[in-house]
Amino acid sequence: MMFWLLGPKLALIREQFLFSFDAAEELKEAIAKKNHKLVYLYNPNLVDEIWKGSRPMPPNKPIRVHELKYAGVDVASKLSFLRSELLDTCSSAIIVSMLDEIAWLLNLRGSDVPHSPVMYAYLIVEVDGAKLFVDNSKVTQEVLNHLENAGVELKPYDTILSEVESLAAKGAELWFDTSSVNAAIVNTYKSACDRHFEIHASDRKGNLHNGSNDQSWGPSGVYRASPISLAKAVKNHAELEGMRNSHLRDAAALAQFWVWLEEEVDKEVKLTEVDVADKLLEFRSKQAGFIDTSFDTISGSGANGAIIHYKPEPESCSVVDPKKLFLLDSGAQYVDGTTDVTRTVHFGEPTAREKECFTRVLQGHIALDEAVFPENTPGFVLDAFARSSLWKIGLDYRHGTGHGVGAALNVHEAMNQGTMKIMLLAFGLRISFVLKRLIPRNRYGGIEYLGFEKLTYVPIQTKLVDLSLLSVAEVDWLNNYHAQVWEKVSPLLDGSASEWLWNNTRPLVKHYELSVHTTYNISCW
Repeated sequence: MMFWLLGPKLALIREQFLFSFDAAEELKEAIAKKNHKLVYLYNPNLVDEIWKGSRPMPPNKPIRVHELKYAGVDVASKLSFLRSELLDTCSSAIIVSMLDEIAWLLNLRGSDVPHSPVMYAYLIVEVDGAKLFVDNSKVTQEVLNHLENAGVELKPYDTILSEVESLAAKGAELWFDTSSVNAAIVNTYKSACDRHFEIHASDRKGNLHNGSNDQSWGPSGVYRASPISLAKAVKNHAELEGMRNSHLRDAAALAQFWVWLEEEVDKEVKLTEVDVADKLLEFRSKQAGFIDTSFDTISGSGANGAIIHYKPEPESCSVVDPKKLFLLDSGAQYVDGTTDVTRTVHFGEPTAREKECFTRVLQGHIALDEAVFPENTPGFVLDAFARSSLWKIGLDYRHGTGHGVGAALNVHEAMNQGTMKIMLLAFGLRISFVLKRLIPRNRYGGIEYLGFEKLTYVPIQTKLVDLSLLSVAEVDWLNNYHAQVWEKVSPLLDGSASEWLWNNTRPLVKHYELSVHTTYNISCW
């Protein structure tokens, strides 16, 4: 948290725009317990005073229209949905400050934030209009026409507070998701409401004596979760098709990459974790529709692979060790979708313990992928499917099982009834898939039963699988998955990459002899 403690009982918050209203209130309560008081610093901003003229200019790359063939639903329809929500909650307007929500709602994409195709902006949607607060220098003629056709008015980015004040003066009931809207906006609204309706103080006192509701004097705001978050999480047909297609192109790039990496390791070429990440970017950038990586590539050799959000740096990263496990967690932003995939491999001979842990992580994936569950099942119930195989030997992983994935948007988003990344990790042994939820399996008693559809098609290294731990059904699952990988990805490959994919999608066979001894037929990778 960025704040200064000045004197025994006074704390000044650095910048209201950097804190959600909820976070600021939480900080205020924590400070109050220590007999301090949190007050907001308006003018001057001490950080701005330090920067003076040396502050870097904000990003100003052009905004682009996210084509309807990828978005699936036009802006007018999305705004109509949101306005119906406003009417249902008796709200005059909603303040939208989450950048991915703005991008999704207006079918726009930007490049202001690394790895995320969003632009710095605010959006106010009213029952009869909408205003986008953004740096006009980033708005192309195509974007301007796009917004005008949707009835969206452009406003300077730094006029958001004055607009909030104006709406408060008109008695507007503004909808705030205080978990995301910053403290500056909410406090501006509250102060403006108090200021513009002080003249009704006497009426308010009279109403109280008469037993009337104190809120009758003027607006107080509507405070509840944004309806856009759930709507965005539930992907439409076009978004799902884009996610499927982008994942297949991404899988082709990964196949080409793994061929290169294995050849370099075989030649005993010294490669750092950064070298590997840079080369992967090179392969991905050749794919149609590639825009950027979806997060900093986690390229981890040995113990580094066990660090959940490890980022190799040129001056401190490790050299890839062929005798240790290697983890690659990476993803890309394409014009039609967002990818996020993890694979763990060994270039030599894995130990029995490494194979056991890897296999149990794989069993968790299989259990979750094959799960059938009634609609509205909470996530923590499914979480047990993923962890149970590790629990059996006293292991676990210290993070969530999955997160939502945006459609050509943020790689992390709310995990509702949409696409999600399922990630299991034990000691750096990680496998991840992007799955689509809500595939109807059955209906009983008026309740729909659901399952998952896989979107990620990248081989799992069978060298790391201990077949003695897998049931016949689990072996069948792995073989079926690899058959799908070959069927879907091989048409995008040729030469050595196609050969690599063939070799690494061959079926495993688990034989039983007299129900006692087990022999194995293991594929190449």
